[in-house]
Amino acid sequence: MKRFIQLLAIVTSSILAFSAFSAAIYTWTDANGVVHYSQQPPKGVNATIISSEDLQPKKIGTKTPTRFNDGSVEESDLARSAKLIKEKDAQQAKSICDNAKHSLDLLNTYTRLTKTDDSGEEVTMTEEDKQSARAENEQRIKLFCQ
Repeated sequence: MKRFIQLLAIVTSSILAFSAFSAAIYTWTDANGVVHYSQQPPKGVNATIISSEDLQPKKIGTKTPTRFNDGSVEESDLARSAKLIKEKDAQQAKSICDNAKHSLDLLNTYTRLTKTDDSGEEVTMTEEDKQSARAENEQRIKLFCQ
């Protein structure tokens, strides 16, 4: 019990000591518009007092940088051709949409798929081939099914 009281006294005194170390920080703007920070108050200048406990450091590395988008998004060639096909031939656009959905369903359902290469031989699709085919079909669905 005596050790517990000693430990409690040490913890309490350390907490009080840390709160006593919080320093006042003075901030002011000079004649040139530059903001200054100091632990000593400046002479002859109105300074604002900021407690160091109130300052929160900015988090580093938690936000992903984003690209600036000014609203002028240019359509890709594929998007333009898809738009043209949808305007000119709705039946062809529906056919492309249905084929893309079917192909994506096959890619997501089966693990061992084959394709015919340029020489006419059937070759088993690698995982990279499947991923690129999925991305291609998802792009077609996005362009032709909406």
